[in-house]
Amino acid sequence: MEIDNAIYAILSACVVSAISLIGIFLLYFKTTKLNQILTLLICFTIGALLGNAFFQLIPEAYFHIESAATTSWLILGGFFIFFVVEQLLHIRHNEAKSIKPYGYLSLYADGVHNFTDGILIGATWMFSPELGLTTTIGIILHEIPQEISDFGVLLRAGFSKKKALLFNFFSACTAILGTLMALWIGSELNHFSIFMLPLAAGGFIYLATNCLIPEILKNTTLSKLSVYVLFVILGLFFMYYLSLHNGHSH
Repeated sequence: MEIDNAIYAILSACVVSAISLIGIFLLYFKTTKLNQILTLLICFTIGALLGNAFFQLIPEAYFHIESAATTSWLILGGFFIFFVVEQLLHIRHNEAKSIKPYGYLSLYADGVHNFTDGILIGATWMFSPELGLTTTIGIILHEIPQEISDFGVLLRAGFSKKKALLFNFFSACTAILGTLMALWIGSELNHFSIFMLPLAAGGFIYLATNCLIPEILKNTTLSKLSVYVLFVILGLFFMYYLSLHNGHSH
């Protein structure tokens, strides 16, 4: 039975990773229409990142980590890690002027998040098939809009459509790596993953507030503002809804 659960866990991680290819549907839009969609996707992503951080990752971290101060420092640590990474990318920006630094930062953030999802998939399948299945379904529901948004961010950052699709898929495959490590090391890695939650939350907050919001402000007009705010709120409420139905409410 344990071998069967391991196989199901790996298959679950593969399905979650394959969802990143959903961005292929955006390839069929004309450039003008695609640019309009991308702006709305980024607004939705801002809400989704903040919602994921404040409604899911941070509450989970405070629930599982005994020291509230440690959790707070880890959130700040994730924020400043992303700050340093972005500054390093800015320094190297001259080597690839066509790609904006936040594109690579988005890939890094998504990779960390997917890796944590993979650990969660492996750990829950080891615990019980029922919990593994419900966890996988919850992650899939979360990943569909998230991966479309991530693909849109990469396009907006300057990646070609093919490279955005490929890089987003590679980033999503870290879920498989996380699952394999969880199955290999066992429950100890699951404890380690708890400390990655506040780090990821801090990174998501930085990416949303310091990278994506300024990108939207460049094109904001008074007539478009209400639409942009609406899509940010939609992203927030979508993550809030998932937080109520993912089986982790405390």
